[in-house]
Amino acid sequence: MTPRVSIIMGSTSDLPIMEKAAKIFDEFAIPFEMHALSAHRTPAEVENFAKNAQSRGIEVIVAAAGMAAHLPGVIASMTTLPVIGVPINATLDGMDALLAIVQMPPGIPVATVGINASMNAAILATQFLAVKDASLQVKLAEYKENLKKKIVQANDELAAVKFRYKTN
Repeated sequence: MTPRVSIIMGSTSDLPIMEKAAKIFDEFAIPFEMHALSAHRTPAEVENFAKNAQSRGIEVIVAAAGMAAHLPGVIASMTTLPVIGVPINATLDGMDALLAIVQMPPGIPVATVGINASMNAAILATQFLAVKDASLQVKLAEYKENLKKKIVQANDELAAVKFRYKTN
């Protein structure tokens, strides 16, 4: 299989968060790769990855980082591929990472999801891929329909919950 998506993390300590993205790609049958790269500790490897990702068949990059969180932006500066940043809650409740990823200079955008929201990053990456992939469009529609069904079911279950002063 040739990967279509790269999941990049600043270190393997981010893996528990990024596993949620991997599970989404597995669910949608999207081949992906995972690497640990550091904008500060392995800058040459980051540059090599970013400059060669597209020629290897990568279509979207999901990059996670905590603290200074330069990794997604550095990757975005070296490729024309879409980069989705996942801020990791390592310090300051993840706000430092969120701001570092979302506040990019003009011309170097990084789509950014919420703190630790790798699942949303994977859904967004899947939506990017689905623009030209009808089978993914169908899978996404089914996925979102199932989300709706879960809420309907939750309301049915809540209706059965009884409290003396509950009115519904």
